[in-house]
Amino acid sequence: MLFIRFLILVCLAGMLAGCAAGSSVLSSNRSRNTTPPADPADMLAAAESNNHFGVDLYHALRETNDGNLFFSPYSITLALAMTEAGARSDTRAEMDRALHFDLPQERLHPALNALDLALRATPPQDLDPELKDKVLQLSIANSVWGQKDYPFEQSYLDLLAEQYGAGLRLADYRADAEGARKQINDWVSEETRQKITDLIPAGALSEETRLVLANAIYFKAGWMEPFDPENTSPAAFNLLDGSSVDTWMMIQGGFFPYASGEGWQALELPYVGGTASMVILLPARERFVEIESGLDAAQIQDAIRQMQTTNTVVYFPRFQFDASFELAKTLEEMGMILAFDPTQADFSGMSSSGELYISRVIHKATVDVDEAGTEAAAATAVIATAGAAPDELEPVIFRADRPFLFFIRDRETGTILFVGRVLNPEG
Repeated sequence: MLFIRFLILVCLAGMLAGCAAGSSVLSSNRSRNTTPPADPADMLAAAESNNHFGVDLYHALRETNDGNLFFSPYSITLALAMTEAGARSDTRAEMDRALHFDLPQERLHPALNALDLALRATPPQDLDPELKDKVLQLSIANSVWGQKDYPFEQSYLDLLAEQYGAGLRLADYRADAEGARKQINDWVSEETRQKITDLIPAGALSEETRLVLANAIYFKAGWMEPFDPENTSPAAFNLLDGSSVDTWMMIQGGFFPYASGEGWQALELPYVGGTASMVILLPARERFVEIESGLDAAQIQDAIRQMQTTNTVVYFPRFQFDASFELAKTLEEMGMILAFDPTQADFSGMSSSGELYISRVIHKATVDVDEAGTEAAAATAVIATAGAAPDELEPVIFRADRPFLFFIRDRETGTILFVGRVLNPEG
């Protein structure tokens, strides 16, 4: 029997949504449900599933990556959720365990749809251009690229259209895999305003490819309290091996959500509007490996719950880096085994052909942090700023001059959209 590959493509970083020219879309008769019948508790359960998966994936990636890390668990969750919808039997069960999906199918995908819709943020068209560059911008786009004339199940196409807003774009991998690769890469480039180009490498698609699922997310926001560039100066950043590098250290004083515990400090830097934030977890010197290895989603949430608005002097490095991952082997090691096995994968919910299995999962990300804010893929929610501590209290010093972890999150739902590790801000 001939087994047909399909590839899950996860792309993030980019700008506002657009469409690559030249692709035709096989529309379902369903439009996206913009008021999905999801209980708020189900939406929060979907957010928690994403967070647990994100931390699991972080631990898996740190075992094989010895430098800076950055990825979007939310982007990967969405792409794999679209895939899970077509999985059946033990293949679906393994995916659900790895992704921490606890909701039944009839509630899972509406909950993910509701969460996705809640996280989007588009500045008003008539907003002053200077302000538009500071307020939160978030776009999320899904696309599915299927072999023309291939027998995809109509119920699967309907679910993708209704819960993910993804019509099936037709490609011809049999006759022109390279042309299909260019088409998908053009879509990614358009969605990301050329921040990610040539996402799918040459040779990744072949005449046996039948389906590519893609997700693109873009986030940009200014800090609620921006750093003054005049205060930025060179400073030493201490590496894990005991050496140091010179980096540009941003400095500011103010009242920020802050917490500390045995061997760690945590600080939250809200973005304009207070709807999204970056949470920084700073282990004490000589404690990074210990704190990192013991990290779980519950500990992150506990640190956030402990935070109180505190008079703080913040030292935080500028940094910019890109990341690229082939995740198939990592996901297999996390328990998603059958989906990658051409002899055992069951994606009969996508097609009754019995031929489909996942061949590759590609993920790329980029993050840029400076005095003004952050540019990356992420999400948003609105929350009021807590009250300030008395002025006469001595400020807490939060000096991120050593390796740290960071999380870009939606403050209302608690969704962790990005996970990062900075071992060396100079790369």
